[in-house]
Amino acid sequence: MRRGMTGALASLGAAPERGRPMRRSDALGLPSWAYTLAAVGLLAISLPVLALFLRADWPTVPVDLASPSALSALGLSLATALAATLASLLLGLPLAFVLARLRGRLAEAARAVVLVPLVLPPMVGGLALLFLLGRRGLLGGPVFEATGWSLPFSLSAVVVAEAFVAAPFLIVTVEGGLRTQGRCQAEAAAILGASRTQVLFRVTLPMLAPVLRGGVALCFARALGEFGATALFAGNLPGVTQTMPLAIYTAFNGAGVSQGVATSLSLLMVVCSVVLLAASGIVGRGRVVA
Repeated sequence: MRRGMTGALASLGAAPERGRPMRRSDALGLPSWAYTLAAVGLLAISLPVLALFLRADWPTVPVDLASPSALSALGLSLATALAATLASLLLGLPLAFVLARLRGRLAEAARAVVLVPLVLPPMVGGLALLFLLGRRGLLGGPVFEATGWSLPFSLSAVVVAEAFVAAPFLIVTVEGGLRTQGRCQAEAAAILGASRTQVLFRVTLPMLAPVLRGGVALCFARALGEFGATALFAGNLPGVTQTMPLAIYTAFNGAGVSQGVATSLSLLMVVCSVVLLAASGIVGRGRVVA
C-alpha cells in the first residue's frame, strides 16, 4: 500500500519536462486555468463599479450631493445606520458571547436562527416585521389597540429593519473571534478575584477589539445599504423614511431625486463601503471572522 501511495505521489509530482525535476514552488502552485478564471471573476466584480465611476458627471457631483434631497437621504441613512449599529451592539454582543459558549444541538439551532436574516430575501424580512410589529401583527396589534401607536412607516421602523438585517454580521463575526480567542487571561483574572463583569470589560473585550471593530464596520455598512426590508416595513417617504438606497431606486423609476443625484449618492455609497472595509481591517487580514 505504501508503494502504491508513493507511486501515486510520484506521478502527481512528475516533472513537466523530462530530465528536469519539478521545483517545490511549481508543485505548490495553481494551474494556469485557475488564474484565468480568477482574473475573469475579478473583472466581473470590479467592472460594474468601474462603469459607475466612468458614467458619473464628476463636475456636477458636488452640486448633486449638496442638493436638499440628497442631504436629506444622506443624513437619514447615516443616522439610522448608526442607531441600528448601536442597537445591534446592545443586543447582538451578549448574544454572540452566549453563542460562543453554547455547545451541541442548542448552539446549532440558535446559530441557525441568527443566520436566517443573512439568507432571507430582504422583502421577506420586511414582511415578517410587518406580521410581527404591524397594526395587525402579533405584537404590534395589541400595542396599537391599547395606545393607538404604530411602528411601521416611521423613522423608528427604518432603524428596526436595518438592525434586523445587519445585526447577524456583527454577531457571527464576534462569535468567531471569541471561539478563536484563548481563555488563559480571563481565567487568570478570575483567579485573581475579578468579577465576571470585570473580566468581560477589562480582559475579554480589549482582546476582542480588532474583531469587534470589523464586526461593527460590517454591521454599519450593511445597515447603510439596506433596501428591501426598509421599503416594505418603513415605506419610502422623502425626508421621513427615504434612505439613500430608496432614493436611488425611486430616481431611476422617475420619482424622487434626479438621476444625477442618484448616481452621486451611489458613488458616495461605494466610497463609504471602501472606507468601512479599510477601517475594519478585513482587507488587511484577508479574511472575515465568521
